[in-house]
Amino acid sequence: MKIFKPLDLQKDTQNANIENVENVKCLIIGSGPAGYTAAIYASRANLKPVLFTGLQMGGQLTTTTEVDNFPGYPDGVTGPEMMEDFKKQSERFGADIRFGIATTVDFSGKKHKVTIDDNKIIEADAVIIATGATAKYLGLESETKYAGMGVSACATCDGFFYRGKDVAVIGGGDTAAEEATYLAGLCRKVYLIVRRDVLRASKAMQDKVTNTKNIEVLWEHQTVDLFGENGVEGATLVKKKGTLAEEIVKIKIDGFFLAIGHTPNSDIFKKYVETDTVGYIKTIPGTSKTNIAGVFAAGDVQDPHYRQAVTAAGSGCIAAIDAERYLSEL
Repeated sequence: MKIFKPLDLQKDTQNANIENVENVKCLIIGSGPAGYTAAIYASRANLKPVLFTGLQMGGQLTTTTEVDNFPGYPDGVTGPEMMEDFKKQSERFGADIRFGIATTVDFSGKKHKVTIDDNKIIEADAVIIATGATAKYLGLESETKYAGMGVSACATCDGFFYRGKDVAVIGGGDTAAEEATYLAGLCRKVYLIVRRDVLRASKAMQDKVTNTKNIEVLWEHQTVDLFGENGVEGATLVKKKGTLAEEIVKIKIDGFFLAIGHTPNSDIFKKYVETDTVGYIKTIPGTSKTNIAGVFAAGDVQDPHYRQAVTAAGSGCIAAIDAERYLSEL
């Protein structure tokens, strides 16, 4: 009897020679706090985990300068330094850390197949997905220029550094409203820059914004540039862009916070793993288990709410323990 392989697997097999297939007990995809923590726990459980870092080794934290809210670093630490500490700790217990990008997967069988860099297939008994999420930006050159120098996509992470200063939040949904009200408790003034003439946020969040005295909503404004010598000192906006009433507006700010959403890095898994409408991987409440036995998710790829390094690390721990229990029952 001839057995036909799924199209995706046919493609993978064509690209990867049979000699280029490796069997592992536990595969971890992603190298942020979730991935490295999963590697620490999986190594200590003797699962001999292999971790592929992805394109951005260390995840989003490698683009962050100061981290002051992670336990165990009383004097603070830079994001890259902290991720290097995580990596060293996981390697200390025997985790096999490799650079590589997962390009396709096949979770249709008992063995989970993940193709790395389009040329190597890893067959794993258990897979932990920790690929994170990518913050959405406006696409301005100045956003890149001032990354870590006044531009942030996380008010909870970086708001502390702007106490008593003036900042701007970009967006009109619940996240933007939440970040603006959070920052209002720390900052002297918060501009909420909204492209439309209404907020998309829930009525409750709209009321919070309206009732917070140091939040000023700039309706129908769009940011076109940022300026400053050694960091963000202001933003150039266009009011009613594209209309006869178009007007250039400049505001002085010290911090520029993006709150226009995140994109979970889950595309290659969607054929098999259930996600919500945005793309966040669904897990069974209280666990890291997905709808596929032996496939677990941790960190920002399954967390649309908190997106903190410490919560990502905690979920990495959960995923490793869930994977160990799953493997022990095989």
